[in-house]
Amino acid sequence: MGEVEEKCRRARAASEIMKNAATPDKNRALLAIATALRQNSAQILAANKKDLTASSSLPLSVRKRLELSEKSITSMASGFELISKFPDPVGQVVKKWEIRNGLRISRVRVPLGVIAFIYESRPNVTAEAASLALKSGNAIVLRGGKEAINSNRAIVRAMQGALAATGLTADAVQLIEDTSHEGAATLMQQRGLVDVLIPRGGAGLIKAVVENAKVPVIETGAGNCHVYVDEGADLAMAERIILNSKLFYPYVCNAMEHLLVHSSIASKLLPSLYTSLTKAGVEVRGCERTCKLLKGAKLMTESELYDEYLNLIMGIKIVDNVQQAISHINKYGTHHSDSIITNDGHDAKLFTQQVDSCCVFVNTSTCFSDGYTMGFGGEVGISTQRLHARGPMGLEELTTTKLVIEGSGQVRE
Repeated sequence: MGEVEEKCRRARAASEIMKNAATPDKNRALLAIATALRQNSAQILAANKKDLTASSSLPLSVRKRLELSEKSITSMASGFELISKFPDPVGQVVKKWEIRNGLRISRVRVPLGVIAFIYESRPNVTAEAASLALKSGNAIVLRGGKEAINSNRAIVRAMQGALAATGLTADAVQLIEDTSHEGAATLMQQRGLVDVLIPRGGAGLIKAVVENAKVPVIETGAGNCHVYVDEGADLAMAERIILNSKLFYPYVCNAMEHLLVHSSIASKLLPSLYTSLTKAGVEVRGCERTCKLLKGAKLMTESELYDEYLNLIMGIKIVDNVQQAISHINKYGTHHSDSIITNDGHDAKLFTQQVDSCCVFVNTSTCFSDGYTMGFGGEVGISTQRLHARGPMGLEELTTTKLVIEGSGQVRE
């Protein structure tokens, strides 16, 4: 038996324990993990330094996502403490009703079981995903990227030690150390041991998982996010939102990649915005109309309209009305997070109704597309599909439901 199957079997056995774990026991384990992360911060940072050294030739965007600090580890620990305070979704009665023959029916939340999580170069995600999985009564099998393997080992070692010390099974958190493509492919085939597979990363990773997995997949999408500035918008507010959407953290999926601007205000907004963007180190690319206004902008190709740059690069396209903006987003976007800046209530309503994305914003930054910021306590990813869950996946989204039917001797006639 190989490493992947063995660890999935351990997780399967652990899931039987976790689904029956009492809320106080789960909370105690989460708090113990928070303490363990703080106590092991030196070891985690030393492991992260090894990963950073080995990744020195990788793009800046990858190294930024990989890097940990004392602040990062404190944030990880605080995340476990926060999740311990959230209501336990397991056992919650979503709905209850009675039918004519007196049968009482309840829809009750239960854990998904064993969650396999394939992700890339952000070791802080290792802790965030585990905290949500444990509180929601699941076991989790983690498979991070090879560039973060030392960091992930150190984080998982601390979590497993804390779980064992509090009496919950350490097997509820498993790390696949085989970071090869073959190891990932094997994990995708573990039907019967794994209940659901959640990929989190770039478009290539998501595509590979969706196309090759035999395990049910919850698709989290790449973030080709847009901001559209409507006719008559407050231009000072628009510039502030655009800069925040692009620059707050340009290397993650909720960063704006493409800006759409109404043609009637393009000449008023874009020159000032271009100056601010270039001062911040952003490479600006644009459609032909944009490049006529901004002589330093690079002409953008048709294929680039689909791109998630995950870098200090931004595309700009001029459109003639809100409907063009909506059509553009639905064609080129990734159904992730898109925002309209407008003073027109009709256009705002049209945008929110017709843009087919899991998070649609009005007069605010796409950077708010985040489970922690939205009050979920964290997320294992942002689901861009329609089935089971859509948007940030927090505690409730890591559960499913079952029907409990109570009677008093009724039989069907």
